[in-house]
Amino acid sequence: MHWFRAFSCRGFLATLLLSNVAHAINFDISDEQSIKDAASTSVYSMMTWYYGNETGQIPGAFPDKWWEGSALFLALLQYWHFTGDTTYNSELSIGLQWQSGDGGDYMPSNYSSYLGNDDQMFWGLAAMTAAEYGFPDRSTGFSWLSLAQGVFNTQVKRWDTSSCGGGLRWQIWPYQSGYGMKNSISNGGLFQLSARLARYTGDAIYLQWANKIWDWSVSSPLLSNTTWNVADSTNVDNDCATQGNAQWTYNYGTYLAGAAYMYNYTNGTTQDQWQTAVNGLLNKTFETFFLTGNIIEDFNCEPSETCNDNEILFKGLTSSWLALTAVLVPSTFDSVLAKLQTSGAAAAASCTGHNNGTCGVRWYKSEYDGWLGMEEEISATNVFLANMINFNKTAPVTSTTGGNSTSNPTAGEDDSNASSGKITVITTGDRAGAGILTAVFVAGWIGLMGFMVVGG
Repeated sequence: MHWFRAFSCRGFLATLLLSNVAHAINFDISDEQSIKDAASTSVYSMMTWYYGNETGQIPGAFPDKWWEGSALFLALLQYWHFTGDTTYNSELSIGLQWQSGDGGDYMPSNYSSYLGNDDQMFWGLAAMTAAEYGFPDRSTGFSWLSLAQGVFNTQVKRWDTSSCGGGLRWQIWPYQSGYGMKNSISNGGLFQLSARLARYTGDAIYLQWANKIWDWSVSSPLLSNTTWNVADSTNVDNDCATQGNAQWTYNYGTYLAGAAYMYNYTNGTTQDQWQTAVNGLLNKTFETFFLTGNIIEDFNCEPSETCNDNEILFKGLTSSWLALTAVLVPSTFDSVLAKLQTSGAAAAASCTGHNNGTCGVRWYKSEYDGWLGMEEEISATNVFLANMINFNKTAPVTSTTGGNSTSNPTAGEDDSNASSGKITVITTGDRAGAGILTAVFVAGWIGLMGFMVVGG
């Protein structure tokens, strides 16, 4: 039964026993309060799966899927930004800081030995979002902006010119399964982070890297700037001559949002380039993923009911990036809003499960489909809040338009544990060592994270 795939019986029971959540989520696209209420309901349900605020638990940590903590906090940041509700701000602030690691670059010692570049990148985007939304820096620890800078600084050191002319590998360490891949979510994510840092700080280094990552991406099989197809991955074994062309919403969304930030920040002929990129990626995204009833769908797994936890999050993240695109590139606003409204209404219609507003996965069914989990609630929250751009068109702030998060351009530079070091050929011994390390570090964890080979 799909609804029992979630990671904790306690969370399952908590969701079933909620007594103060509406039996269904009302969602009126023309009513700001209705959308806020819908988000409040889904966020409440989402947080029943989070135990990092309990005695003996680790703030921000999901041991078998560490990156998903960033997805949860991204949803909470948007919730606070669009509704003004501070209910969860303490959990958000503490967790977002706690997982930053000693080096201030989201390479915490408990997880850094088996992370992918995409895992770290998502936390960097969460910190960047905190800076752009003016979420208050903590009085101790690292500023949100410096954490995003720390992720950038450690990731550009891993830019790999030993194969394919450049690009980030999917995984950080040679002993990891997937180290031989370069994929769109890692490279598109660093592109987006670079573009956002360029816009926020005005520092040329971030702009240079955004252009560099984009140019490499379109020279590789990952991104076509003629058809605007975004492939999932390519392999270093054949010098990136071929592509794994699985279609996922978030691969498109991360490049699209990055292009939107570049459009908003640049001007003149360069801005025309980014307008073309935004239009191409946006139209392809609409054509590829807004299928039944113009409702967003990750069709690789939804109709077959095979989505894993990672994949359930993809279209929610993409919905948030679409909303950013709409406010950063005003010419796209009407077309994006229309798609977000149909998807938001359909998502709300899926939130009728277990007599307490539990949300499903296949929004295009416009009814509850039997799925249950934190990821479903995060994605529903994201699409609900994306619809708030109809009432709040304010673009993310920069350091000159109200942003006050403290900058540290050298953040993460002293973290010797954050670099994969010299690129080496993976040998049979490395692979054997990886099996031992997997067993020692966390039994089965890389097997679970291996789902990302399929989804990202």
